[in-house]
Amino acid sequence: MGNFSLAHNRIRALIFFLALAMFLFGLRLVQVQAVQAGDYRMRAVNEMENTKSLPAPRGEITDVNGVAFARSVAATSIVVDQTQITNPARVANFVAPILALPVAQVEASITGKRKWNMVYQNAKPALWQKLTSALATFNAQYPAMSPDRIIGFFPERGYIREYPSGELIASLIGFVNHDGIGATGLESSMNSTISGIDGKYSYANGYGAEIPGSQSEIIPAQTGSTVRLTVDRDIQWVAEKAIADAVKSSHALSGTVIVMDPKTGAILAHATAPTFNPNNTSKVSLVAMRNPSVQDVYEPGSTGKVMTLAAAIEEKKVTPETVFTVPYALKRSNKVFHDHEKHPTQRLTTSGILAISSNTGSIQVGELLSNDKFYEYLTKFGVGSKTGSGLPGESRGILPKVADWSGTSAPTMAFGQGYSLTAMQATSIFATIANDGVRVSPTVIAGTSDSSGNFTPASGRTSERVISSETAKTMRLMMESVVSANGTAPTAAIAGYRVAGKTGTAMRIDDTCGCYRGYTASFIGFAPADKPAYVISVTIQAPKGLHWGGTLGGPVFRNVMSFVLQSRHIAPTGTVFTPVALNEKTLAAKKAVYATSSN
Repeated sequence: MGNFSLAHNRIRALIFFLALAMFLFGLRLVQVQAVQAGDYRMRAVNEMENTKSLPAPRGEITDVNGVAFARSVAATSIVVDQTQITNPARVANFVAPILALPVAQVEASITGKRKWNMVYQNAKPALWQKLTSALATFNAQYPAMSPDRIIGFFPERGYIREYPSGELIASLIGFVNHDGIGATGLESSMNSTISGIDGKYSYANGYGAEIPGSQSEIIPAQTGSTVRLTVDRDIQWVAEKAIADAVKSSHALSGTVIVMDPKTGAILAHATAPTFNPNNTSKVSLVAMRNPSVQDVYEPGSTGKVMTLAAAIEEKKVTPETVFTVPYALKRSNKVFHDHEKHPTQRLTTSGILAISSNTGSIQVGELLSNDKFYEYLTKFGVGSKTGSGLPGESRGILPKVADWSGTSAPTMAFGQGYSLTAMQATSIFATIANDGVRVSPTVIAGTSDSSGNFTPASGRTSERVISSETAKTMRLMMESVVSANGTAPTAAIAGYRVAGKTGTAMRIDDTCGCYRGYTASFIGFAPADKPAYVISVTIQAPKGLHWGGTLGGPVFRNVMSFVLQSRHIAPTGTVFTPVALNEKTLAAKKAVYATSSN
């Protein structure tokens, strides 16, 4: 009986260990087949096959409606195993015309002992098909192992960047370099977002080269995120044509148009001239690749007067109807300042000073503020700091500290010279007035979409109150006079709409001599004036001949704003503009009418 029990226990123990072994084997099988399948696949591939990186396509850059400004399209690089080329000169003479390359270039690329060498990088797939078809026809006349056959050419998968809109918005979008990495513009600043994650594929090794048709994907490539802009392609096209025509007709150095929603900071158009074609950058200069709206600084001239007057009104130093004695010339410190056109001494209101853009009048308004207070308002409006647009290479502009001011600094700054800003900063200043005194940082990014199409809106814009709502409303009313028949920009008026703005004609600093040479002509405005929907800035650098901001910038503003209002279905408000008194005479007449009506 004891022997039977012992045997029984041994059998039970054996069964237990067998069951345990089977269980452990099952766990290992699950681990190998499921948990570590990828690792073992990779190990097997590495031991039995060769692997290569599988390039990931970059995400698109689109307009606000999804129209592509930049996209990746499939490409095929043509490579060669030089050891399989028996007669390089003969092969080059056959292959070069098919690839549209110089014979000497092809011969150099296929001659040598390298198992891999580039012949044609990022060709369209059709070119590879054309080459293989020609080689197949050529080789058909020779036996399979004949040394006269041409072999050794192989394809490598990849992508090239394509810009369907060509020159349109090129300075903002930028382009990629030969390695497919963003070189300028948003392609550069958002490279990490747009770039995908490369995958990996295996291929059979045929005499040291990739055998066509043997490729097998191991890790799929992940497409980069798509960047959706706030820019509207149709508005962009109208703006770009308008500024290109203006630059051409005025023989100017360059020009910029920016269309902005003052409430959200969204940029609807960002047009520059001249521009370039990002599909072919081989002969484009570095200067032409710049984004002038945020990289080039200039003295704003009379458009800067809106900050001087807004500050004085906010500080309750003046009202729109405060009267000043305004001479043609005015001496301050060791310098005589004057208006752009000679005139007898006038008695102008604050509104009149703005309407006719008087330098000497603006100086007097500015003198009602201390230097520190004036500087404070300039900085609150954004002069001397980046706008927060996030665009690459953005300049802060130039605003000297008060401690560095001379006796002529404050008078000069009062009419918009002596400091520098960018076109984006200038647009933001006017957008602040249009937006009831609140400055919202501009942006061109609406959001991003991942490879699955999931859209993530861009983060909200920063905002800061600069002047009161009442002061902003007062400034808008005064700025309507600029566009009237008595102002400097009647050319900016749009039939049926109330329009407000300001002209600028500033002496331009020439970097080649460090002196003033030529002019910067500008007009910045918004509409409808009593309920601003959009702000548009027009800046033209170094025009030849006529150089007034109203003459050159006004028509561009009118053309672009008219299209924007129509395309966005912005109806006239229906309110009537009541002109403000521009001089002492009209002010007296206005008071007389008011007194009579009161009685």
